Amino acid sequence: MRSLSFDELEAFLLSAGEARFRAGQVYAWLHKPVRGFDEMTDLSCALREKLSHISRLDSAQIEEKLVSAKDGTVKYLFSLPDGECVESVVMRYRHGVTICISSQAGCRMGCRFCASTIGGLKRGLTAGEMLSQVIFAQQDFGERISGVVIMGIGEPLDNFENVAKFLLNIGDPRGIHLGYRHMTLSTCGLVGGIDALAGLHLPITLSVSLHAPNDALRDTLMPVNKKYPLSALMDACRRYQSATGRRVTFEYAMIAGVNDSGSCARQLAALLRGLLCHVNLIPVNPVKERNFAKSSAENMKNFMEILQDKGVAVTIRRKLGSDIAASCGQLRQKRV
Repeated sequence: MRSLSFDELEAFLLSAGEARFRAGQVYAWLHKPVRGFDEMTDLSCALREKLSHISRLDSAQIEEKLVSAKDGTVKYLFSLPDGECVESVVMRYRHGVTICISSQAGCRMGCRFCASTIGGLKRGLTAGEMLSQVIFAQQDFGERISGVVIMGIGEPLDNFENVAKFLLNIGDPRGIHLGYRHMTLSTCGLVGGIDALAGLHLPITLSVSLHAPNDALRDTLMPVNKKYPLSALMDACRRYQSATGRRVTFEYAMIAGVNDSGSCARQLAALLRGLLCHVNLIPVNPVKERNFAKSSAENMKNFMEILQDKGVAVTIRRKLGSDIAASCGQLRQKRV
């Protein structure tokens, strides 16, 4: 039931013989940390009993929790009703508390440096399971979550229908009512999905996992590039920017000896010329099953300075939760 939009919930309750005003009551409860209809205390006992027979709640259960001694970042392993598990990470910044949630159990994109794709895709998450990560992490963390990043396990645009419904629900003023400008969706570059996301006309930030400045290198790191090469991806980013008015973010994992040369930096600057964007340089996360090492601090600094000299807005991302394997997929991989 947590996956239903307000209109869908209203239609469902009307078909069950309930008054229209009940939709507002139930929808508000669906955005609170309740696990059963019996907890919805302003509903009649008869209605709670009826709902328990004709519907179910999409919920995620916290199975494991790791807290960083360095910066207070919290990583959650959530179990889902069918036994699958996903991860979420809650991070505190100066501007508020942000959660990074998963959109799939596993991933089929096959990016060579990523732990999430090991073992492939199991299934996409429902909108309610995504919402549950926010609700129950917020309850446990004890502070209001003010930002959501769909950048955990999975490729969000490979589960577009459920992700779109999640976005619409979490921004609904009758529920959690999170501002869209405080939401980010990360994709490896599914061009059709980027265009579909632009068609929602929601002012969320599009974050593109780029990781290479040319097709030859990106082909070796990210199989998706063979279907959607950089020329097509950049065109889609421009269309997204035109439709939303939002700056596009590019994530660039810095891998020693692979994509961190001065030549790569100059190629990247040329690729992004004329696009309103920001580049996040990220030391690649060490993954036991992968054989990649992060770039040195000196190489990252030189790479950043070349981009800056070419007029590209760029930062080196601050690493949070490094002592609790806070990068996506690592905790789940241990469990499965």
